[in-house]
Amino acid sequence: MKAITMPRLAMIAVASASLGLAACNNPADDATEKAADAVEQRSDTAADALEDQADATSGAAADALDKKADAVENAGEAKADALEEKADDKAGHP
Repeated sequence: MKAITMPRLAMIAVASASLGLAACNNPADDATEKAADAVEQRSDTAADALEDQADATSGAAADALDKKADAVENAGEAKADALEEKADDKAGHP
């Protein structure tokens, strides 16, 4: 059985959330959701680039790059979550 990696798991979560919200969104809500998705995609791309750099190095430098990649990904996720919550609050979703 193939292991589910974090990027795949994230895609599944985003797809599930998108399907759940698709039936009840208004245009303003959709724009904010798209912005949140874009923020998360950019942070994931940046984190992936840092992880690639970490793979090309070793020792403390690799560890530092991995930690930075995690921080970038977490910050992007937090910002995307905040945007999604803002959209939900405006739309009156729980």
